[in-house]
Amino acid sequence: MTDMRSAGSPVFATTHWSVVMAAKQGDSSEADAALEKLCRAYWPPLYAYIRRDGHDAAEAEDLTQEFFARLLERDYLSRLDPQRGKFRSFILAYAKHFLAEHREKAGAQKRGGGQKLLSLDAGEGEEGYLSEPVDEMTPEQIFERRWVQTLVQRAFDRLAAEYVEVDKAALFEALKDFQPRQPGSQTYAQIGTRLGTTEAAVKSAMQRLRERHREILREVIAQTVSSASEVEEEIRHMRAVLNR
Repeated sequence: MTDMRSAGSPVFATTHWSVVMAAKQGDSSEADAALEKLCRAYWPPLYAYIRRDGHDAAEAEDLTQEFFARLLERDYLSRLDPQRGKFRSFILAYAKHFLAEHREKAGAQKRGGGQKLLSLDAGEGEEGYLSEPVDEMTPEQIFERRWVQTLVQRAFDRLAAEYVEVDKAALFEALKDFQPRQPGSQTYAQIGTRLGTTEAAVKSAMQRLRERHREILREVIAQTVSSASEVEEEIRHMRAVLNR
């Protein structure tokens, strides 16, 4: 199997903090484009937070749009303290501040003037929100759960792209949801027969897939923190969130 570590590349070559700080300076169109990608990537956790804060689906969509519009227009970035930390903490803190401002100004003007700077899949956000427990999670908890799910999905999407790039899409499709101990699941041998390879080769391919997914997930996490020492802390936090 081709080594895919050189195939494909991270969505962002720098950390999220460096993207935000570059956009704050306002001197880079590349930073602006990267910031827009960040907004598109991380709107589901914010949407879920706003929904659980008591807003209906339409309000949550409008407020999510306005929050990221302010980031893109540097309204909030202009007031950003250059202190580093976890990117999720930055988004959550500013979301709380944003909603507090919204409550103070409620009714003064139509939210965002109807302007939508990002094309977001509101249906996806609502579907994800409705999949969460109804009464057991606070807005902060549901934000963190959706944040973790977003990071895992980003890593999964990068992994899939790597397999496609080296013409291993069929192998990825066969292995991505494979649970050998689940009742009714196919065996390694059966998958090997379907792909025209051996049981041993399928087992090795599965091990490499899982290892590569862990590597990519660590890279994705590293982009959301300000130092390498925080990566392990974030991994432990993610496990705690998923096991909550």
